Amino acid sequence: MTHHPVPSERARALVSGAYDVHVHVGPDVMQRRIDDLDLAERFAATGLAGFVLKSHYVPTAERAAVVRKARPGVDVLGAITLNGSVGGMNAAAVEIAGRQGALVVWMPTVDSRNQRGSTAQDLPGSKPAMWGALQADLHAQGIVPAAVEVVDGDGSVLESVRKVLRVIARHDLVLATGHLSGPEIIAVVHAAKEEGVRRVVVTHPEFTSQRLPVEQQRTLAEAGALLERCFTTPYTGKVGWNDLFDNIRRTGPEHSVLSSDLGQPFNPPVEDGLPLFVDRLLDAGFTEDEVVTMAVTNSRFLAAPAEQPVTADA
Repeated sequence: MTHHPVPSERARALVSGAYDVHVHVGPDVMQRRIDDLDLAERFAATGLAGFVLKSHYVPTAERAAVVRKARPGVDVLGAITLNGSVGGMNAAAVEIAGRQGALVVWMPTVDSRNQRGSTAQDLPGSKPAMWGALQADLHAQGIVPAAVEVVDGDGSVLESVRKVLRVIARHDLVLATGHLSGPEIIAVVHAAKEEGVRRVVVTHPEFTSQRLPVEQQRTLAEAGALLERCFTTPYTGKVGWNDLFDNIRRTGPEHSVLSSDLGQPFNPPVEDGLPLFVDRLLDAGFTEDEVVTMAVTNSRFLAAPAEQPVTADA
């Protein structure tokens, strides 16, 4: 595998007890660097509390339950992403995921209207997302699902989305905004609050097809959403490190949560993602308290059910 930097011991200590709320590992429909069982062992060895299994195509709550039993002590959590492979904006699928113990519900990613219609270009030298090849193959076979809509022509949130939001609220799941556009995200986040959703994450606002202006990020933070800063977005060249740091500073570190978005074979080991991110932040002048807030406190807020609050040193 490609040579990658190694995290400092200082950074590893600072992320002890953190959750990585966004990883892509095997088994999956594309090649991954590691599988979920082996990753649980790595997390146990490096002092990380747990991780959320994200797939663009299949629900992962059942997998997560198996891994938790096989590797007690590492809190592996499931999710569902509302792309065409699960029926799109499918409240019944979310209900089943909630009953199975899933944590996160992602709005559409690869099948969102925004992602399908995006003409934004990655920065020169960046690595493309792995799902692009699979999506192209589905298109070539003529079996690509229809784009999953979240708003009508006037920008109002669809009733099908509100049904999903009500299920999320009832099961106290985490809403993540997927690859929606800025205006769509703002509309859905406000609707989520109206429907009683407690925890909302704006998925990688610096990603190529999104690139939310800092003013929109501030609006979302003021609405109570956490802004997810994914290590892979700058590491693979989709945004400049300094631009990411500036967005964190201008919105306030307390409104950000760190994740890795790792698991790709050409990227660093998944368990290194959070501490490598922290090393970069420390070098950029962020304080230890700020990185602990982003990496540990806020990730544990997302991972904790309301009836079982946790603290960063729990």
